[in-house]
Amino acid sequence: MFESLSDKLDLIFKKLRGHGVMTEENIKDALREVRLVLLEADVNFKVVKDFIEKVRMRAIGSQVLQSLAPGQQVIKIVHDELVSLMGGGEDNSLDLAAKPPVAIMLVGLQGSGKTTTCGKLAKFLKNQRRRPLLVPADVYRPAAIQQLKTLGTQLSLEVFDSRADQDPVDICREALRYAHISGFDTVIFDTAGRLQIDEALMEELVRIKAVAEPREILLVADAMTGQEAVNVANGFDERLGLTGFVLTKLDGDAKGGAALSIKAVTGKPIKFVGLGEKLDALDVFHADRLVSRILGMGDVLTLIEKAQSTIDIKEAQKLQHKLKKNQYDLEDFRNQLQQMKKMGSLESIMGLIPGMGKMMKQMEGAQPSEKELKRIEAIIDSMTREERANPGIINGSRRLRISKGSGTSVQEVNQLLKRFTEALKIVRHLQKIGPKGLMKGMGALRKGMPPF
Repeated sequence: MFESLSDKLDLIFKKLRGHGVMTEENIKDALREVRLVLLEADVNFKVVKDFIEKVRMRAIGSQVLQSLAPGQQVIKIVHDELVSLMGGGEDNSLDLAAKPPVAIMLVGLQGSGKTTTCGKLAKFLKNQRRRPLLVPADVYRPAAIQQLKTLGTQLSLEVFDSRADQDPVDICREALRYAHISGFDTVIFDTAGRLQIDEALMEELVRIKAVAEPREILLVADAMTGQEAVNVANGFDERLGLTGFVLTKLDGDAKGGAALSIKAVTGKPIKFVGLGEKLDALDVFHADRLVSRILGMGDVLTLIEKAQSTIDIKEAQKLQHKLKKNQYDLEDFRNQLQQMKKMGSLESIMGLIPGMGKMMKQMEGAQPSEKELKRIEAIIDSMTREERANPGIINGSRRLRISKGSGTSVQEVNQLLKRFTEALKIVRHLQKIGPKGLMKGMGALRKGMPPF
């Protein structure tokens, strides 16, 4: 996420940290570079201009120039102003405080990810103990209705039974009536994708709004379109009065132009961000956390939240006990892999840990890919319970059977067993030497030792 922007800002900040004494000229030079980086990231020109001026005014103060760590002070100012730029400190939660059923409209361009976002949002609300009804109101795109029904089946959520030959406004009216009768507290409308300049289709959205009276009208925007997402947002906002945004494909956005511009230009908050294709890859937007990730500071709070929602505390305690007793085996390792997969991709998890994003780049090729992790899991699944508990009994014939059962080679089975043994040695060693051993362990990883 925002790799290009993060890398360029990091180089600028390294120069700033190197100044023992900061002058106004140093600050001007640094901010000139920051300005260019933000423009290259496709951030709105006026937004960049205002941002740089705010940072400059704060940075040339005596508090910074006379500070013992002036470079760090400037970086903090940049951090704070970026958070402010994206609406930090404001309430960006969904407005659901109304008599049920509460209506939510999702609008946007075709291909922005509206239908998938409908499913993700429904799952989010279900986890909040709400009862959402999904409504397919896109009668123009082939298979759009079926796609939402499929998502509903995957999530064990009801999807309103609409047809492609119906008028979208009639669908929404009937769905609301059904939701009221059936006891649903939330209704999510999946509308058809359209250009903001398409008068006929925009008028259709206006009519849906009049019928549904939604508390939330969310524009689903592709983050990778940069400033174009801002132009689209303005067009939809003028006709519908948007209440906020869902930025999709943020995990693939190297620049960050849309995320850094859209709130400042429209005045409307980013409420959710999509960070992958999985149905749980929808996060509540926190400006301070995103800025921390942009500046290479990680996002520990999000990591903790993900861990709390996916990791079984009792199982974690049991695992810790087994490690102390030297009873950790391949079955435990497989269970750990499955827990990690629930938290998201390995890359996304590591990106949340301060400093690990850069380390991942340094270790490129050393850490296992998602494909490799799946292969490891397949190999372990092909073992008997006895073999998982005691890898030492896995002889040549057993390795051949395991490789055939997992669709891998004997060499890959051998590699897994070797890596597991090495990793186990490291874990036991770190437990003996305490927290100081962590850095040594990281040193081993940097030398190319494949981690688990």
